Amino acid sequence: MQSEKAIGNGYHLQLMNGVLFVILFASAAYQLSQWHYISLLGISPLIVGIVLGMIYGNTLRLHLPVYWLPGILFSSKVLLRVAIVLYGFRLTFQDLLLVGFNGLAISSIMLTSTFIGGTWLGIKVFGLPRRLALLTAAGSSVCGAAAVLATEPVVKGESYESSIAVGTVVVFGTIAMFVYPFLYSHGFLDMSEKAYGMFVGGTLHEVAHAVAAGQAISIDAGNTAVIVKMLRVIMIAPLLICLGFWLNRFPEKTEEESRVPSYGTYNFSSFPWFAVLFIACIGINSLGIIPKQAVSVINSLDIFMLTMAMCALGMETSLEKVRMVGPKPFLLAGVLALWLIGGGYFVTRFILSLNF
Repeated sequence: MQSEKAIGNGYHLQLMNGVLFVILFASAAYQLSQWHYISLLGISPLIVGIVLGMIYGNTLRLHLPVYWLPGILFSSKVLLRVAIVLYGFRLTFQDLLLVGFNGLAISSIMLTSTFIGGTWLGIKVFGLPRRLALLTAAGSSVCGAAAVLATEPVVKGESYESSIAVGTVVVFGTIAMFVYPFLYSHGFLDMSEKAYGMFVGGTLHEVAHAVAAGQAISIDAGNTAVIVKMLRVIMIAPLLICLGFWLNRFPEKTEEESRVPSYGTYNFSSFPWFAVLFIACIGINSLGIIPKQAVSVINSLDIFMLTMAMCALGMETSLEKVRMVGPKPFLLAGVLALWLIGGGYFVTRFILSLNF
């Protein structure tokens, strides 16, 4: 009895050591993200965190005590789900009313078309593994790195696949952040500032990218971009729930398993319950029963927890596996970026022309 208790205490100590190690990296990532030039590029602590984690994981990882690994895995799996749930406190259902039908329609069309089209292109055209195609499509269609993190537990992706998907968001989201204001300022986008804000919020990858690209034109455009962007973030929950049902209905099979007929039974243990809790947090926040100061603290803590998850994810990523995948994920993300800019522009113009 005492020996079992000692073993349990030893495991929890190992877990805590690993978590504290990740906290150290997340703190460094958070401070680096505040640096003027990094902040100017709209690079969030999450992105800095995964880069730091990958640098460490592929250089000094061999010097890491083995008994710290449970804490790193805890940060990249369990802590990640908790952070995604708490992300709901950044949103309210009142946001839907601020952008009306137009914002909802633009966001829905762009999210659905980009995710489904990206997944199909990734698997059928570029020959990517299904998990990697789904993660890359999620990053482009919803909310960048946070969407990749939220989708990873549902698709049961590996760390290196999530890191690749996040990398595509960093590259094309940052490029688009400069391209959008350039196109608008030089008259290539024939639309009002509010319409431009809807276009930006409905198509850009990260929230930070949408803020920067919107405010580069005007404060009103920036505010509209943020509201529409947060509407897309809300949509991550129904997307994950639908994705969970689809993956359960059509699981990936080995050659031997494919010979056995599937009768479509649902495994509820694989259901993304954290997505339901995410919606619940949005509902609680919408009621306004929690003081704003408390919500602010929760949001700050949540960003730090997401940064911890990204650091841990980076530590588990092997650059050798990334190299073996090749440039195909970035080619896919490039095609999706072109669709978001070109297709998004015409979708926005069409929806607004309906005058709802």
